[in-house]
Amino acid sequence: MSKSKVQPHTPDIDNPAWKREDFAKARPAREVLPGIFSKGRTDALLKPRGRPKADVTKVRVGIRLSPDVIDHFKASGDGWQTRIDAALRQFIAEHPGSR
Repeated sequence: MSKSKVQPHTPDIDNPAWKREDFAKARPAREVLPGIFSKGRTDALLKPRGRPKADVTKVRVGIRLSPDVIDHFKASGDGWQTRIDAALRQFIAEHPGSR
């Protein structure tokens, strides 16, 4: 059995190109899905993906650290950058007048 290749000039009857009229008739998923799926399934499909935005975000910086420092924090697994952040915060708390 050979696989047929779709030629660019051949129309795809199962997935035709949209025209202006199609876009004009289109409705948002939040309007269409409740008529197709249950409320629970609709809510699951419309739920935003990914991690929620944090109230306070961190700043990306480049920093050069000694290899032994990196090895120490990486040795305990994932989250090593967060542990470095916590260690620096602890240092700040213990040395409040060092600004």
